[in-house]
Amino acid sequence: MSDGLVWHRIQFAFTITYHYLFPQLTMGLALFLVIFKAMAIRKGDESYNETARFWGRIFALNFAMGVVTGIPMEFQFGTNWSRFSKYSGEVVGQALAMEGVFAFFLESTFLGLFLFGERRLGPIRHLAVTIALAAGSWLSGYFIIVSNAFMQHPVGYRLGEDGVLHLESFTAFMLNPWALWQFAHNMMASLVTSSFVVTAVGAYWALLGKHLRHAKMCMTSGVIVGLLSSILVAFPTGDGAGKMVTRHQPVTLAAMEGLFEGGPYAELAIIGQPDVAGRRLQNPIVVPGILSFLAYGSFGSTVHGLNDFPREEWPHNIELLYYSYHIMAGLGTIFILVMGVAAVFLARGRLLAARPLLWILLLAFPFPYIATTAGWWTAELGRQPWVIHGLMRTDQSHSDLVNTGDVVFTLLGFAGMYLLLSMLFVVQVLRQIDRGPVAAH
Repeated sequence: MSDGLVWHRIQFAFTITYHYLFPQLTMGLALFLVIFKAMAIRKGDESYNETARFWGRIFALNFAMGVVTGIPMEFQFGTNWSRFSKYSGEVVGQALAMEGVFAFFLESTFLGLFLFGERRLGPIRHLAVTIALAAGSWLSGYFIIVSNAFMQHPVGYRLGEDGVLHLESFTAFMLNPWALWQFAHNMMASLVTSSFVVTAVGAYWALLGKHLRHAKMCMTSGVIVGLLSSILVAFPTGDGAGKMVTRHQPVTLAAMEGLFEGGPYAELAIIGQPDVAGRRLQNPIVVPGILSFLAYGSFGSTVHGLNDFPREEWPHNIELLYYSYHIMAGLGTIFILVMGVAAVFLARGRLLAARPLLWILLLAFPFPYIATTAGWWTAELGRQPWVIHGLMRTDQSHSDLVNTGDVVFTLLGFAGMYLLLSMLFVVQVLRQIDRGPVAAH
């Protein structure tokens, strides 16, 4: 792999990883805004409206950061990955354009109405605006995932005589089965992130003895949604997404599990260290037969190992892929446990008084961000060495005219700019949390 390609990949990985820290929260918070507005109408309690306004301000800050950090991604398709764009732009660009024209402007418009139109619209119409805002947020996510799903499992295209891909079936492209499972899994993960954030803020207020009514609202909704989404992100959405990998990218499954020798009754690795040079998993703790069952629904099913595939078809960085997948899966299990315990305390009416648990809920909010980052790394590392699986290799897709020095220089620029934006963002969010939900609307 050339040095230029390595730096192109590092820059893209850095900018897209940082960018996704923000959309995952806004997509999840959108549902909470609907919940709080609906509860305000149902119970006639202004406290729910105050809570919705508070989270609306956090939503707006996240949305603004998502926009600013997302703009460079569009340009990088042309500057860093021009050969990829020329080859697949007519297909992949369809969903990206729709995300910008439809979902982004829909989301932006209704966010403005949500923030500034409550008094003029009235309760019912303001709830309708909130629902439209959530729909725009989730629709935006779907269009992005459709483009990514095409790179994982290309459908609905034809290869033209000009040597580039053309869209043959818009319906097949938009309803890619990979996209449907990936979207469901991704949205549940976004709800997990937002649930832990909402619960953490409620726990913070409860620990300080401030805004206790609003804290209870945040923690009640956060724990309930958090428990449900933590379960759903594993099954059926995670299971369905995993079966797509099994069916269409079996070498990826083997790398994710550190499975070198395939066969029936394949073992599920709970922990271990992949030794790629030695083609084995060191110090493994395994559960016999479970991988065969999860992959194919039968303990005796044969799961192919890495040794069953040519070395050039293996993912480029098996160690990072393996650890990313196991970090995601391990944290997902912990999320179910944490939210399950919190749900028991909530049902018994003892959650606000359980200070050790409140501290756990407060300090746990960064971990869903780690899990979602590890999940996306798993998806992108697993697709290698392909940028479009089975059609175009990654080492054929980058721009030759952009030299390594330019990429390194702009990467340092992005890092510096994002550091300043992060400090500004954190200061603004902490200021909103300190103001609380009862600040003047």
